[in-house]
Amino acid sequence: MKKLTGREIIRMYLDFFCERGHTEVDSAPLIPMNDPTVLWINAGVTPLKKYFDGTVVPSNRRLTSCQKCIRTGDIEEVGKTARHHTFFQMLGNFSIGDYFRDEALTWAWELLTSPKYFDMDKDKLYITVYTNDVDSYNKWISLGVKPSHLVKLDGNFWEIGPGPSGPDTEIFYDRGEKYDKEGKGIKLLQEEIENDRYIEIWNNVLSQFNATEGLKREEYPELPSKNIDTGMGVERMACIMQGTETNYETDLFMPIMKKIEEICSIPYMGQMEFKVIADHIRTLTFALSDGAVFENVGRGYVLRRLLRRASRMGKKLNINREFLSDMVDVVVENYKDTYPDLVGTKSKVKELIAKEERLFQKTLLAGEKRLEELFDSGTKVISGEDAFKLYDTYGYPIELTIEAAEERGFKVDTDSFNAYMSAQKELARNSRKVEASMNLQNDLLINYKKESKFVGYEKLGLETEVMDIMKDNVFVDSSSEDCYIFLKENPFYAESGGQVSDSGYLKNDNCKLEVMDVIKAPNGQHLLYVKVLDGTVNKGDKILTHVLKEKRLAIMKNHSSVHLLQRSLQELLGNSVHQAGSKVDENMLRFDFNYQGKLSDELIVKVEELVNKRINAGYDVTIEYLPIKEAIKKGAMALFSDKYGDIVRVVTMGDSIELCAGTHIDNTKNIGRFAIASVENKGTDTYRITAATDNNIVPILKEEISKYNEEMIRLLDKAKRIINEAKENDIDLEFNFNIDNSDPESYKDIVYNKNELAMLREELKKLEKEFNTKKSEKSVSDLSSFLDIKEDINGITTIISITNGYDINTLRQIVSALSNQLDNNFILLANINDDNSVNYIAKSNSNRVSCGDIVKDLAVRSSGNGGGNKSFAQGGGTDGSITSKLLENVKEIIRNL
Repeated sequence: MKKLTGREIIRMYLDFFCERGHTEVDSAPLIPMNDPTVLWINAGVTPLKKYFDGTVVPSNRRLTSCQKCIRTGDIEEVGKTARHHTFFQMLGNFSIGDYFRDEALTWAWELLTSPKYFDMDKDKLYITVYTNDVDSYNKWISLGVKPSHLVKLDGNFWEIGPGPSGPDTEIFYDRGEKYDKEGKGIKLLQEEIENDRYIEIWNNVLSQFNATEGLKREEYPELPSKNIDTGMGVERMACIMQGTETNYETDLFMPIMKKIEEICSIPYMGQMEFKVIADHIRTLTFALSDGAVFENVGRGYVLRRLLRRASRMGKKLNINREFLSDMVDVVVENYKDTYPDLVGTKSKVKELIAKEERLFQKTLLAGEKRLEELFDSGTKVISGEDAFKLYDTYGYPIELTIEAAEERGFKVDTDSFNAYMSAQKELARNSRKVEASMNLQNDLLINYKKESKFVGYEKLGLETEVMDIMKDNVFVDSSSEDCYIFLKENPFYAESGGQVSDSGYLKNDNCKLEVMDVIKAPNGQHLLYVKVLDGTVNKGDKILTHVLKEKRLAIMKNHSSVHLLQRSLQELLGNSVHQAGSKVDENMLRFDFNYQGKLSDELIVKVEELVNKRINAGYDVTIEYLPIKEAIKKGAMALFSDKYGDIVRVVTMGDSIELCAGTHIDNTKNIGRFAIASVENKGTDTYRITAATDNNIVPILKEEISKYNEEMIRLLDKAKRIINEAKENDIDLEFNFNIDNSDPESYKDIVYNKNELAMLREELKKLEKEFNTKKSEKSVSDLSSFLDIKEDINGITTIISITNGYDINTLRQIVSALSNQLDNNFILLANINDDNSVNYIAKSNSNRVSCGDIVKDLAVRSSGNGGGNKSFAQGGGTDGSITSKLLENVKEIIRNL
C-alpha cells in the first residue's frame, strides 16, 4: 500500500474519476445555498441534490468532488474516539442516470487495489452488502473478492422516507489483530460491533428503487433513472494509508497538534484535550471562512459551542489565555493548497475567533455567578435542570459544577442532568434525519416534455387548459384533493431568482382551486401546487385563471427597486459591487452584496436618496431578448451563480441593465417611494440591505424603530428609578427626554432613532454621575449611616459595609473621615458597580490589622488585584457576586487575630 498525504489521496481519487469521464466539481461552501432543510453541507451529495431530485439536469451526468462537510450531532464524542470529527472532507463519485452497479464497483476495486493507484492488499479489504442484493454480491465475486471477505447485512439499505432508495455496499480495511483484543475477528462486521479493527473507508449507495408508503421493500418499484452516490472520508483514508493509530496522528492534524504543544508546553501523547482543540479549530476556521458567524441560534450557536468547548480544553492544558485565534494560521497553512480561499479570509476569521473567545471569558464568569446563586438558595442538591441550564446556556461544564458542589457539601442530580442531555441529543438526531432527507425524485417530471407556455409577463388571467394532474408522484385524470397541475398557458410566475411565486385562483363549473405555490419543473415548465376548495379538477378541463393583482404589483415594485438599489450601490461604492443573494416578496425586498469596507449611516442615506432619484426620473422599463454575448457587450449584469441560455432576457431602466427573468413595473415612477429599513454585516465582506416600497414602508420602518424604542423605554425606566431614589435622599435632579412616535418615512428616521438612543445613553450616564456625585457629597458630610453600623470586634472598632454608586475618590474620603473620628479602628468599604465589578478601600490605625493583606486577598477572590500597606489599601475585581460572603470572612479574620 502506498503511503500518501491527505492532499495526494484527494488528487489521486479525483484524477482517477476524471480519467473515466467525470467532471470535477469544486467543493460547495459549508453554508447551504437555497436549502433551508440543512444547517450545514453534511455530505458530498448534499450540494448535488438538485441533480438527484431532477430539479436541474447537469451538463455531465458523471460528477466527482472533494466536499467540505460539517456534522455536529454528537459534539461531546469528539476527542473520545479515533475517527469522530465535526469537520471532515468527503470524496465522492456520482452518476445521475448514467452508469450503475457494474462500473461503480469495478472502479472502486481498481482504485483501491491497483499498484497504479492506492495499491491496497486485497486480503485486507472486507465488504458488506445488503442481504437481498444478489447482484452486488456476485459482482464483488467476479472482481476476485473472496466469499469469506463478503458479509451480508440487513442494515445495508439506504432509505429515508418516500423517494429514491436502494442497497449500499461498504468497503472496510482490516487493521489487524492488534485492534481486536477479544479476538472476535469477522464477527465484528457480522454483528455490526463498533470497533477499531475494521475501518469503513468507502460506501457505494445504489439508488435504484422508489420507496413507496404501504409497500414492502421487496415490492418497491425500480427507478427508471438509477443513480450512484458514493462517499470516502479523507481523514479515515489518511489514517489507513499513513499507518497511524488514529486520524489525529495524520498529516491532516499533526501540524495543529505541534502548535498546541508549542502553546501549552505539554507533549501530545493522545490526550483528548489536544484532539478536541484540533478538531474544533478546523471546523471554526472553515465555517467562518465560508461566511458563518457566531450567533445564539442555528449554525452560529453550533460554532459558539465548539469554541467554548475548545477553550475549556485549553484550560485543562494550563492555557490560561486566549489562544484559539493563534491556531488559525496553522490550519490555513496546512489546507491552503486544497482550499486556497482560506488565505483571503484568514484575518477576518482570526478577528471573529478572538472576539468570541474574549466574550466567552465573561460568559464563564456569569456561569460561576449563577452557580453561587444556586448555592445560596438553601437547597443541598443542584437539580438536573439547573445543571443543564448552566451547561447549555452558560457553557459551564458539568464536571466543574460537580466539583464546585462537592467543595460546598452539595450534590448534583446527575441522573436528571443526563436525562436532559439525552433529550437534547434526541432532538439533534431527529434534526439529522430531516437534514439527510432528500427531495423526492420524480422521474415523471424529469421526462415530462410537454410545452407549458408562461404568459404571465403580459397577462394576469385567461382561459386555458389543464394539461396534466400529478398526485402522489403519479399522473392522474382527476383530483378532488390538493395536487400539482400543468396548464397549457400559465400566467403564474414560478419562484426563481429570489422572487417568490404568484398566488391566485383557478375555477370552472367543476371546481374552484387556490394556487398555493408555483415551482419550475426540470424542463422549464411552471408546476402549480393547488388546494382544491370545491369540486374536482379534471385533465383536459378548460379553466379560468386569476393571478392576485395586488400581490404581483407589490412584487414588481420591489423587484424593480432591487435593480435600482444595485445600480445606486455601484455608483457610490464602485462597479465591483455585485449581488450575492436576494429575496423579493410582496412585503419587502432583501439584497445581499459583497463589499470590502465599512458602510456608514450617511452613505446608506445617500444610497436611499439615489434610488428614489432614479424612481422619480420616471425611466421606462424595457425588456429585450438578446444573444448572451450581445447582452454582455451592452453592459448587462449577470449573476455568476446562474446559468444562461444563448438568448437572454435583458431588463433596462435608466442606467441599470441586468439579465433577469423576474416581473417588473413598466415605469420607475410607479414604484412610488423606496426606503431602507436595515443594514446588516453578514461577515466575510457581505452586507444585507432590507428595504420596502410604497405602502409597506411605514410598517417595516416602525418594526425596525421599535427595537430602539424598547431600549429607550428601558433606559427611561432606569432614569425614573434614579430620580425617585434621589428624592428619597433629598437630592434634586432634572431629566427630560421624549420619544418621537410620528410615522417614519425613510432611513433618516432609523438614523434619528439610533442617534436618539445613543444620546439617551449619554444623558443617562450624566444623570448617574450627577446623582452619585451629590450622593457622595452628602455621604461625606453625613457619616451617621456608617457610624450606626460600627461594631467592636476583638477590641477593634470595625466598620465593614457594601455601598453602591460611589467612585473611588469618594470612597477614599469616606474611609479617611471615618478613621479620623475613631480610635483603634479598621474601616473597609466595598462598592458594587453597575457591571457587577467591585472596588475595595480599607483604612486602619490599629497595629493589629494589615489593610494591604486583606484587600489583596479580597481582590484576588473577586477576579482582580489590589494591595497597599498596613494602614491603607485599595483594589478591585470584575466579580462582585460573592462580596457579602467575603466581607463576613474578613470579620472572622479580625475575630481570630
